[in-house]
Amino acid sequence: MENLISLVNKLQRACTALGDHGEESALPTLWDSLPAIAVVGGQSSGKSSVLESVVGKDFLPRGSGIVTRRPLVLQLHRIDGDREYAEFMHLPRKRFTDFALVRKEIADETDRETGRSKQISSVPIHLSIYSPNVVNLTLIDLPGLTKVAVEGQPDSIVQDIENMVRSFIEKPNCIILAVSPANQDLATSDAIKISREVDPKGERTFGVLTKIDLMDKGTDAVDILEGRSYRLQQQWIGVVNRSQQDINKNVDMIAARRREREYFSTTPEYKHLAHRMGSEHLAKSLSKHLETVIKSRIPGLQSLITKTIAELETELNRLGKPIATDAGGKLYTIMEICRMFDGIYKEHLDGVRPGGEKIYHVFDNQFPVAIKRLQFDKQLAMENVKKLITEADGYQPHLIAPEQGYRRLIESCLVSIRGPAEAAVDAVHAILKELVHKAINETHELKQFPTLRAEVGNAAFESLDRMRDESKKNTLKLVDMECSYLTVDFFRKLPQDVEKGGNPSHSIFDRYNDSYLRRIGTTVLAYINMVCSTLRNSIPKSIVYCQVREAKRSLLDHFFTELGAREIKQLSKLLDEDPAVMERRTNLAKRLELYRSAQAEIDAVAWSK
Repeated sequence: MENLISLVNKLQRACTALGDHGEESALPTLWDSLPAIAVVGGQSSGKSSVLESVVGKDFLPRGSGIVTRRPLVLQLHRIDGDREYAEFMHLPRKRFTDFALVRKEIADETDRETGRSKQISSVPIHLSIYSPNVVNLTLIDLPGLTKVAVEGQPDSIVQDIENMVRSFIEKPNCIILAVSPANQDLATSDAIKISREVDPKGERTFGVLTKIDLMDKGTDAVDILEGRSYRLQQQWIGVVNRSQQDINKNVDMIAARRREREYFSTTPEYKHLAHRMGSEHLAKSLSKHLETVIKSRIPGLQSLITKTIAELETELNRLGKPIATDAGGKLYTIMEICRMFDGIYKEHLDGVRPGGEKIYHVFDNQFPVAIKRLQFDKQLAMENVKKLITEADGYQPHLIAPEQGYRRLIESCLVSIRGPAEAAVDAVHAILKELVHKAINETHELKQFPTLRAEVGNAAFESLDRMRDESKKNTLKLVDMECSYLTVDFFRKLPQDVEKGGNPSHSIFDRYNDSYLRRIGTTVLAYINMVCSTLRNSIPKSIVYCQVREAKRSLLDHFFTELGAREIKQLSKLLDEDPAVMERRTNLAKRLELYRSAQAEIDAVAWSK
């Protein structure tokens, strides 16, 4: 069972080392879940003397006013042999064998945290005492409750101390050691008053009655010690501390304990209670009760720790990895984040994530519909056909077929296809930019660094603009190619059609009749439709090759080239993480370390049982 108290001792020390004092915090706290015994009492209640009696050593600062201004986590370890020494957690390699120096270090360490003012602090001091004369026990000595602020203290000190004490003892895992002097009315006891507020049924409260030997003659504390004056679920224990004269004479603590036993065993009023009175019995009772409470809390602690570890890991993953300090590390971090963004972007284009299907909609619906909407009626109207045919002939009319007229009619129609072709390029460009926005928003790591996020977005848009311009050139070239060279096979049938239409010996002006011109218009329209069918297939291929394929291959290539030439200061500006996020990540990592250590410690104790 001693392992259980040692386990809690380790966890309490780890909590303090990693900043977990059980205060209000945005971070999960393990401290509040650990069973502990808090010592509560008013000033001059004999609280310090009780602790020194339990330890068997003079080690606590003494004086007037508020002496204890920080919680003191006192961990007692029973060892074999006759050596006695103390260790502070803030001085891990230093052993104190002179307990007068322990008292001085408690005072000095208090001043380091609070200054030489008489302020208080909730950051605990951890003191471990190793001795063959103690039981395994952990106590938290809290500042004494007071009713009046002394000189040099703010008026709020009374309420500040009460709030600190309450913050410890209101937790359901806290065992309350309420110290009250027997020579004062129990109804006015500060310790009992505040204990009753947080533990009205007295289930977690041990009552300790001090200064029994200083009561007025003819009075005794039997009713209190037997639980008739104020009932607690736990027992009342009386102690007899050393007098101020004994302290001044440096009376040995072992001798004081012997006198205490003699007092209870020889005083008629308390003789029947002597077996459960005194500081030795108090220490043993508390140790046994603490072990029982710890054992009952272990399953709940294991469950809490497992759940909290998962929550901390999730939160740390959300916050991302910490930033490297060297230029190489920073560059690597930036490149990795960019690759993550690039991977998500490709997933959108490849159909793993939504969005890429909109490009196919442009090719399968928007572009064909735009071509179908082209009105060739104006170019192929009878008057326009006749005008272009006759103008193309010049002073010498055509002999068989009006070739130049055909070319001019076809070119005038094909030029209008440039509009839908450019629109298709722009539509795909808009979709690619939209997917950049989506990929940036879905790249969690970019949320850490606003400047890098903006630069990646700008670099991607610049690349897409270049790809759009190149795509537009190549796409319009396809249209221009159709204008510059006509498909010969289509027109080889044309002379036969002309001969079927009339006699070539007729006057050239007779050939410009409506039937002849209508046939030319029909032939040109058929050729335009054939070319449109070809472009409906070739233009999407050009757009995919110049824009979609290049976006997948080299969206951030220019950005990567520029990164390689940047100095460390410029790289640092890209990784301008919010300082609050950096601080939270550090704190979460420390807290995760604490919980993993606690999990290992508790599992080791649980398996050993």
